[in-house]
Amino acid sequence: MLNQIIQGILLGGYYALIACGLSFMFSVMRIINLAHGSLAVASAYLIFVLSEKARLPLFACFIIAVVVMAAVGWLIQRLILDRSARAGQLLPILSTFGLSMVIDNSLFEHFGADTRSLANAIGDLSWASWELPGGIFVGKLPVLIFATAVVLLAGLQLMLSHTKLGRAIRATAEDPDTAGLMGIDAGKVNAAAAAIAMVTVTIAGMFLGMRATFEPYSGAPQLLFAFEAAVIGGAGSLWGTLIGGIVLGVAQTMGASVHPLGFLIAGHAVFLIVLIARLFLPDLTLLPAKLLRGGGAA
Repeated sequence: MLNQIIQGILLGGYYALIACGLSFMFSVMRIINLAHGSLAVASAYLIFVLSEKARLPLFACFIIAVVVMAAVGWLIQRLILDRSARAGQLLPILSTFGLSMVIDNSLFEHFGADTRSLANAIGDLSWASWELPGGIFVGKLPVLIFATAVVLLAGLQLMLSHTKLGRAIRATAEDPDTAGLMGIDAGKVNAAAAAIAMVTVTIAGMFLGMRATFEPYSGAPQLLFAFEAAVIGGAGSLWGTLIGGIVLGVAQTMGASVHPLGFLIAGHAVFLIVLIARLFLPDLTLLPAKLLRGGGAA
């Protein structure tokens, strides 16, 4: 039981990481980015190509991918989301759905259906572990992923609370019209927020390639896990995303210990239970996220 809980918590770190950008974009622009998972897979492919074909060190591949994907996020916001938002709330969602289709099929056309992995680039980190008292083993990579998720979420929260850009992002998210009267360019702020969200997507994509294999259509399940983690923790709450990821991860590992098919079923069941509970006890289900967030804006 204890082993399943520990493994679930570590798995939850990955889910929080993959959900971070989704939650961040929703909190700022009120947009559910359905291309989120596909963009994470695209960043994994970019790092893979730079590592395997260009023979660059993994850290250099990551830095290049961060710059490229941040620019992609900026362009997506300026060229697609900003324009589609003028036609109502539904069109941006449909636009990101169409974008995910384009990304998935483009990756398939270029790379085929073969699975890829970044495990070769990290050596024994992909399988090495520490032994805890009681004969429990924890993987070094899952611990690294969990620590990265915590640091990333903390960094985003600090940025939002203590920087000029962060205050502009929060003001735009709260009331873009009033923020405009204060001299804040909502379009540029949203584009910057999209670029930041894409940096988190790149980090998640890199760890996706490290911990598992990926193929062109891996984006859909990543989007599903990210969405469930974000909703369980409270959509738009950064620290709530960590809670949601942990709850989802623990539910899946506990379900897998009962039945091989229980991994996905248990996670979906918890998601539905939280979703239904929010209809009747909204304040109670949002309390954990509010406590960790410290009352601050996401």
